[in-house]
Amino acid sequence: MLYYLFEYLDKTLDIPGTGVFQYITFRSALALILSLMISTIYGKKIITFLRNQQVGETVRELGLEGQTQKAGTPTMGGLIIIIATLIPVVLLTKLNNIYILLLIVTTLWMGTIGFIDDYIKIFKKDKQGLKGIFKVIGQVGLGLIVGSVLYFHPGVTVREKSSKPITFNQTENVISQIPVEHKSTITTIPFTKNNELDYAQILKPFTDDYQNWAWLVFIPIVIFIITAVSNGANLTDGIDGLAAGTSAISVLALGIFTFISGNIILSSYLNVMYIPNSGEMTVFIAAFVGALIGFLWYNSYPASVFMGDTGSLTIGGIIAVLAISVRKEMLLPVLCAIFFAESASVIIQVTYFKYTKKRFGEGRRVFLMSPLHHHYQKKGYHESKIVTRFWIVTILLAIVSIVTLKLR
Repeated sequence: MLYYLFEYLDKTLDIPGTGVFQYITFRSALALILSLMISTIYGKKIITFLRNQQVGETVRELGLEGQTQKAGTPTMGGLIIIIATLIPVVLLTKLNNIYILLLIVTTLWMGTIGFIDDYIKIFKKDKQGLKGIFKVIGQVGLGLIVGSVLYFHPGVTVREKSSKPITFNQTENVISQIPVEHKSTITTIPFTKNNELDYAQILKPFTDDYQNWAWLVFIPIVIFIITAVSNGANLTDGIDGLAAGTSAISVLALGIFTFISGNIILSSYLNVMYIPNSGEMTVFIAAFVGALIGFLWYNSYPASVFMGDTGSLTIGGIIAVLAISVRKEMLLPVLCAIFFAESASVIIQVTYFKYTKKRFGEGRRVFLMSPLHHHYQKKGYHESKIVTRFWIVTILLAIVSIVTLKLR
């Protein structure tokens, strides 16, 4: 809303200084500061409210050190992240931008699913929360919406280069090529020289009209990614500061990709796919990172609040939609390797246990406990050390991901 106000003041009344709101970098910095202030200042009030409403965590006895002390700690703290993200986004972004609208829908959609799950656990005293099938239905529903919009909406395009060079700025002698805008299902393959893959090509052996049927491949892929990443974030949220910290690092790296992909000069210089209007997501990302860091103020060990599924499902959904929107979803196994490691540990543990029980009559385990962070707790590592080391691994993976801009 403030964006449109200052746009009016600049173009209609010509008030000096109001044109600064046209710059994504300025609005991103403002969004980061504002979300950080909201999450730290008003986060305390939200925590107090949750405590007064007796929205406390019910801890299952898993034999982990320090576990009993966490009983009664307020949960549903994901509300802090959602509120601190959406307020700056509504104030500072172009609300008619299709990518921003998708991210707002994702935040509210996944936040609602997580809120219902937490509500059932706390107020209905059902430790299982929302049944898994309903969570999956919600994730699939969001995937259908996101995939359909990204495929069919006329505002979602990419630009490829033609062979005819033009000059952007003759004084600086910056040369690029004429961009040609079109609909496409191409994505980026990391660590390769010719690093683009068109999902439509998967159907090429089956039909000559494969371009018109590409949605049959693209939308299921979007559904799978959103479901996988949101569940991975949900499993990672098990000890103080782990999910929020690793997510903030991954989202910050995605912010760099988003800013470059949305800037025609930078994308041309780095030979990165240019995606018109996607740069506006940088403002959303800045607000989201600020909200995550502010939440960490209260979620770091010993945590004063837990994000609950309200936060973890929302975080995973947002990261997935961001990566898909800037055509960097194939980087997610690297950038969000912690999420995938946590998910893989659960899958391996359950599968091996069932297999050995069927074959030997007694279930056996690969890990002392799953998800993976509980395995290290069982080995005697303090949760602060586990979190710090997982953060370090995520930072290294984020750097590797960013390096793919030039390393091919």
